[in-house]
Amino acid sequence: MIYSRTKKGKSLVKDLDNYTVLDIETTSLDSRDGEILEISALKIKNKKVVDEFSKLIKVSQVGYFTTRLTGITDEMMREYGENLDYVLKEFIKFLGNDIIVGHNVNFDINFIYDNLKDNLNIYLSNDYVDTLRLSRRLLSFLPRHRLDDLISYFNFEQRNEHRALNDCVLTNQVYLKLCDLLKMKDIMKN
Repeated sequence: MIYSRTKKGKSLVKDLDNYTVLDIETTSLDSRDGEILEISALKIKNKKVVDEFSKLIKVSQVGYFTTRLTGITDEMMREYGENLDYVLKEFIKFLGNDIIVGHNVNFDINFIYDNLKDNLNIYLSNDYVDTLRLSRRLLSFLPRHRLDDLISYFNFEQRNEHRALNDCVLTNQVYLKLCDLLKMKDIMKN
């Protein structure tokens, strides 16, 4: 079931010291028929990583496209995958009241919001910062704003895997660079 997500947090444009970076991998791009396959997050305090969360989730089938993109196989999921309800509860504990940071984070939040509501009758209402939105605002001259485009723009080491925890690390690096640009823009305004 799809919800109107009326209790979803607000989108912010902010330079934060404390936050949680989020990324998920799914079996589909549509939360109506897709399942969450992996949830990862980094807890950031004073702009430093202090903790991490990463869980595979048991799903009905991973699928060829998802395996090709992420490297996650049905065998990995069966061996290491955990129950969705358990992982969601653990993730909510890990997240707490933190503001979420992510790239195209509405995708991740919407999947988690719907699954929390359907399975645990809990609303995900944390505010969030989207590095995609920040990039479009601060780097409007770039033709595309995918995470890989920003990794290239900032000369970070290219990702060799499309996994949630690795994407959290890269998203955090991108976010810190975008915050530097945000500060420079604010200084130039004054």
